Amino acid sequence: MLRDGGLRGSFLVRDLETGDELGIDPDIDFPVASLAKVPLALATLERVRRGELDGATQIEVQPGRSTVPGPTGLSRFRHPARVAVDDLLHLAMAISDNVAADALFALTPPAEVGAILDGLGLRGIAVRHTMGEFTDTPWEHFQGPDAHLAQALAIDAGTAGRGHRLPQFDVSRTNAGTARAFIDLLQALWTTPSPVHPDVAAGVRRLMADNLLRQRLAPDFVSDTSTWASKTGTLLNLRHEVGVVRHADGQTYAVAALTESRVAASIQPAAEALMGQVARRLRDELRAA
Repeated sequence: MLRDGGLRGSFLVRDLETGDELGIDPDIDFPVASLAKVPLALATLERVRRGELDGATQIEVQPGRSTVPGPTGLSRFRHPARVAVDDLLHLAMAISDNVAADALFALTPPAEVGAILDGLGLRGIAVRHTMGEFTDTPWEHFQGPDAHLAQALAIDAGTAGRGHRLPQFDVSRTNAGTARAFIDLLQALWTTPSPVHPDVAAGVRRLMADNLLRQRLAPDFVSDTSTWASKTGTLLNLRHEVGVVRHADGQTYAVAALTESRVAASIQPAAEALMGQVARRLRDELRAA
């Protein structure tokens, strides 16, 4: 299905009660794009819990002079704004606001986010840079009828070892992780016992439940008898989502889908739908086992 749809994918679904799991190449490193905002949220809330940060502290952002691109949120504001840390977290997670995320990274730099993950025993996710540091992609140079050239470069400039001519896509230089590492992170946030403090875990769960970007996996997991909490990540040909579905009967599954398209097009609703179909099929197989 993935091959026919022009996707290469790394998927993993885990039953959070039994630990049973089913996946497709779940240990391949991918550039994670905005999925890095999940460990950022965890680290920020952990520092709030320790008393190192105050969620009510207001941070002044200057979006009009920001070099951080984004389709919505503070990057679209025309005037300076003062936003509390708690509200920056909501913007970064609910609408994937890059300016909000980088305001949080200014408080907790990538190296400190990584150290907090490591201290909790959560490994396999590398947080190396802010959202703004690696934003000069070909997308900013090719627009209109030439936009497909940026997609083509992202598709064709990689190496067999997951390196890439574009630093944003080189897993040794960019924020990177595997489907399994994100499932481990979700398990730590949703189950006990856990190395993550209960208040911090509950906070990240609430933020993920507020995610408004629901065009990928959500259509295959949301119903009147289930809830879905997730975070997406997107960069050129990369389309990711990680989340947790909880059914009314109490069954709870963590789902990770990390994909890269082989089609040089920015708008691919069929690829978004295919991600959900594959993840749902894996969940259904696991549930029936």
